[in-house]
Amino acid sequence: MKILIINAGSSSLKYQLMNVTDGSVIAKGNAEKIGQETSFLVHKIPGQDDREFKKAMSNHSDAFQLVIDCLMSEEFGVIKSIEEIDAVGHRVLHGGSKFSGSMLVTDDVIEAIKECIPLGPLHNPANLMGIEACMKLMPNTPNVAVFDTAFHATMPDYAYMYALPYEDYVDFGIRKYGFHGTSHRFITKQIEKYMGKPAEELKIITCHIGNGSSLAAVKYGKCVDTTMGLTPLDGLPMGTRTGALDPAVVTVLMEKKGMSAKEVDTYLNKKSGILGVSGVGSDFRDITAAIKNGNQRAALALEMLCYSIKKYIGSYIAAMGGVDAIVFTAGVGENIMALREKSLSDMEYLGIKIDKEVNANMASYLPKKEGLISAEDSKVKVFVIPTNEELMIAQDTYEITQSLKK
Repeated sequence: MKILIINAGSSSLKYQLMNVTDGSVIAKGNAEKIGQETSFLVHKIPGQDDREFKKAMSNHSDAFQLVIDCLMSEEFGVIKSIEEIDAVGHRVLHGGSKFSGSMLVTDDVIEAIKECIPLGPLHNPANLMGIEACMKLMPNTPNVAVFDTAFHATMPDYAYMYALPYEDYVDFGIRKYGFHGTSHRFITKQIEKYMGKPAEELKIITCHIGNGSSLAAVKYGKCVDTTMGLTPLDGLPMGTRTGALDPAVVTVLMEKKGMSAKEVDTYLNKKSGILGVSGVGSDFRDITAAIKNGNQRAALALEMLCYSIKKYIGSYIAAMGGVDAIVFTAGVGENIMALREKSLSDMEYLGIKIDKEVNANMASYLPKKEGLISAEDSKVKVFVIPTNEELMIAQDTYEITQSLKK
């Protein structure tokens, strides 16, 4: 069964065509700078050279049409007919409190996604554009929405509520929602294979560390807390995001720098984090290179992130009453050995001890490796496991569309 996975941004459209039976990627790519004269698409087929197409794409419908044209190309196409695409799975950022799982796209689901736009003003409109583009060009193909927030819907109210007047939650939906849920859910399923136990018997901390980063506390298969909040800005310091900070910093910045609310939002989301502290950039390959060259600000940025990861791990162990496994995933978590080592240093008293030699062999952007990195005498198992959000989306899409046939 062939499933097309769509991840639409405000000016981009990432895609993968997957064979859900074996999880193989048939083709993938990314349309960028949609709406600009310089828009282009990079199309990738395993075992072949990448192909780049510079073509004007005024909107997401144009971009999706170009994706279909590439997939069906007489020269390098991987399908002969659009009918070979059995279903389309869409990553949707914000489902608010409405969705605790993936959903077949209907008029009611579209309206619900629209209602969540105030909670995800940058992402939800783009996600909708991707859905609408697919529905326009493939009206007979089922679409499934996979929500980034859904996995965290099991958090108890005392974990997701903010200590604001209660009416702000009732009237505006202001609460913690959490993100990266598809990745945290995928890792939770994967850890069962490594531990030889169902997630329902385990206490797990999943660490999704990339340009955007979050941790989740997963107790007996259900998320009970996560680091991101109302928006993806909260929690850990990230590539360009501040992470958690005193809310009064916002008013101080507005007063001292004369910033508007919109300017502060951009400042905290786009100009801060690892980029803002290091002055080097947000890519950890650049950060690690700068540290080797003696850049103290780059070293400080890494230390801040590792310290924050350690604090959240400690708090989640307390919240769950213990931990059986800790997992690092995503681009930085999978590839930066020093981050894993620093984040778990001096935690032997909690039963956490990594094997430094094994950990070092899964580092520095080597071909992806996975497995156990904790020492033999560590009571807590520590793993590096590559995430695969696209496969999770494909599997959800398959299960939901198959149920329609019953």
